[in-house]
Amino acid sequence: MNSPSPHSHSPSPSPRTLLLRGMLAGLLAGAVAFLVAYLLGEPRVDAAIALEEAAAGAGHDHGAQAPVSRTLQATAGLGTGVLLYGVALGGIAALVHCYALGRIGRFGPRATAALVTGALFVTVTLVPFLKYPANPPAVGDPDTAARRTALYLLMIVLSALLAAGALLLGRRLAPAVGNWNASAAAGAAFVAAIAVAYALLPGIDEVPAGFPASLLWEFRLASLAVQTVLWATFGLVFGFLAERALVSPPAPKKAVQPTS
Repeated sequence: MNSPSPHSHSPSPSPRTLLLRGMLAGLLAGAVAFLVAYLLGEPRVDAAIALEEAAAGAGHDHGAQAPVSRTLQATAGLGTGVLLYGVALGGIAALVHCYALGRIGRFGPRATAALVTGALFVTVTLVPFLKYPANPPAVGDPDTAARRTALYLLMIVLSALLAAGALLLGRRLAPAVGNWNASAAAGAAFVAAIAVAYALLPGIDEVPAGFPASLLWEFRLASLAVQTVLWATFGLVFGFLAERALVSPPAPKKAVQPTS
């Protein structure tokens, strides 16, 4: 007789349970990302603002003209925005996890959370960032802000649709060529489709002459670091919480009665 598994899957919790855990994980991830943004990103923002004020003349005072003080922007404003962003992404990722669990292979809740988190990071953050990277203050024409935002959102939508198409392609190919070959073909198709989208969508280059290239790239790397920390922290925390919700603890061993 086979011995029972030390861990067993508990009855599947409702999507609401995983949604709440995903939002909690997103809140914690947002708190960690806020620290990274404050330590890495804000010094670059201050440096860019200083350059902007210097270019506008000594009479230009960014802090005086802004309806919210720069200190408040860099603390409470930044923290609130990052926390809300983390909660929203956590909820979306939790719902994707609910759908993916058991449908992308025989992975447990924690491994599924890691795969879903990695896929969402690539789709929602990395692919759009490589085409339209973040810019510090003083970079970008205010008159084209709406156009730049629309192009960035379009890149996110295209990336998500192409990722979904690659997933469907891999599932269709798997019975004929095996899971490994199907995954490789789907990944190659996704990369090729993204390359075509990059080529067809217009580029944006509004960096003013004389803006320090080192400051620009430091800001962009800091922005990417914030996103990477956010998703990595979420994946670790949500994987732990999802496993706690979906996997029962090991059953206690019964004491063996001594034979007389």
